[in-house]
Amino acid sequence: MVRVKRGIVRHRRHKKIRTLAKGYRGMRSATFVKANEAVIKAGQNSYIDRRRKKRDFRSLWIIRLNAALRTQGVTYSRFADALKKKKIDLNRKTLSELAISEPAVFAKLMKEVGVTK
Repeated sequence: MVRVKRGIVRHRRHKKIRTLAKGYRGMRSATFVKANEAVIKAGQNSYIDRRRKKRDFRSLWIIRLNAALRTQGVTYSRFADALKKKKIDLNRKTLSELAISEPAVFAKLMKEVGVTK
């Protein structure tokens, strides 16, 4: 059997992981085993949080909309129901931007939907 030395291959693989772990505290950036664990865990967290970010923004838009609507004496759920019945298809992001930056246009939209008191 011929002896296989894996010095270069292993060194490159370890270097790649330690580069990804740059900036981590203690052994998590220095030793391969701990750095590998940290990089794997960081990858799992970033995957989860890419999906959580979408939830967080949707929640923020609904909160902003509800706050803008409450000043007019209407709840978000009644407004959303009225939008659906009138078949007005605007997403929450657009509606919240309208409520913040264009209150006059948002007021007209509320009149169009028929929820203004």
